[in-house]
Amino acid sequence: MKTINNVTVEEIFGLLCNYAAIALFQGEAEAGPRALGNRSIIFDPRVPSGQTYINKLKKRESWRPFAGTILKEQANQWFDMQGIEDSPWMSYAVQLRDESNADRIPAIMHQDNTCRIQTLEREQNPVFYDLIHHYWKNSDDQTIPILGNTSFNLAGEPLVHTIDDAIQTLEDSELEYLWLPEKEELIIISNK
Repeated sequence: MKTINNVTVEEIFGLLCNYAAIALFQGEAEAGPRALGNRSIIFDPRVPSGQTYINKLKKRESWRPFAGTILKEQANQWFDMQGIEDSPWMSYAVQLRDESNADRIPAIMHQDNTCRIQTLEREQNPVFYDLIHHYWKNSDDQTIPILGNTSFNLAGEPLVHTIDDAIQTLEDSELEYLWLPEKEELIIISNK
């Protein structure tokens, strides 16, 4: 295990663009059925085999879908929100406005061209918002304001609660990266 200090959003962005899945651990543990950016595994939604890869990391069935966290101000441009103003708790699966975009974010799309989304405003989670915003403005095509997001746990396990839980989950899986933005640290377990 190795720890890198003074890690920036730009460095995390670089890992995501190289198709890394990153465990995000910050703030208080979340309650409820969804990972909302404090105990999440985040990933690039553009990866064609992303769904299979993340399910393998989590040791769960390969058909299980994931959510996308999107900047709230971009949600209506990407998805038919059907009058819903926002979806901060990942409560809704919505259709793409342009079905051709399904090929642009295959790792988070359901077979019926819907995606369960979380809309995010900066006030709700500044670190996660800033990362998505940086990804949107700096990735290859600079048009995707969305990151893949799933709960930081393995199949049959509860969501990670403590830092010890987080490290144990990395050790028990093929996950290599644990980002602790409050400490500006990245823990790498590279014995995979």
